Amino acid sequence: MANIKAFAVDIDGTLTENGGGVVYLPALSKLRYLDKLGYNVIYVTGRSSVEAYVLAVFGGTTRIAVGENGGAITMAPQEHKLLASRQNCMVGYEVLKKSLDGVQEKPVFPRMTEVVMLRTFDIKEGQRILDEHGLHLYLNDSKYAFHINERGVDKALGLKEALKILKVSPEETVAIGDSETDVPMYDICGCSIALAQAEDYVKERAKHIVSGREGTGLVDAIDYVAQNYLGVRA
Repeated sequence: MANIKAFAVDIDGTLTENGGGVVYLPALSKLRYLDKLGYNVIYVTGRSSVEAYVLAVFGGTTRIAVGENGGAITMAPQEHKLLASRQNCMVGYEVLKKSLDGVQEKPVFPRMTEVVMLRTFDIKEGQRILDEHGLHLYLNDSKYAFHINERGVDKALGLKEALKILKVSPEETVAIGDSETDVPMYDICGCSIALAQAEDYVKERAKHIVSGREGTGLVDAIDYVAQNYLGVRA
């Protein structure tokens, strides 16, 4: 791959060590060190871009964040770039709510481009209903929640926009994650790494798989890149 200039990092299940969103501090320390060395560290998450931006501020990494599975980019507390419409996603939500039992919004930080729901219904049946109504929307499972996004909006779209701002190419970027929402990033980045708990079809799309799981897997991924691409000895 080209010279590495950036790391695109998922948050839940990658930087966090459990389902409650607790940051694995040894991994955060390594990300902060990468930033000090001059690499861009970009959080790319299903959470809100504001949450990710705040994490970047307090964690000491690059102050740009991609949230809402690629639909929103935050560059400053009041500066956002939106790549989709939440209003369109709400149409899909209302259709699902009328058609299926258990459809309910998840209490989360406010969203600007998507709808976030509890994982309490059959996602395949939900997608069938959206398609049946001719809605240009798709459902995805971040393992943290179900999300309604506009078709064409994914982590790759948001990451590309963020990289343009930083004047970095996807080929110069390492993508690290653990869920199906990270696969679009894998497809465009020069290096891609999946953590041990990822589903097999996710691992198949990554260029490398580490043995560590949540939190520790991110440490393993950074160490792998350092030793294989950055010239750091084990």
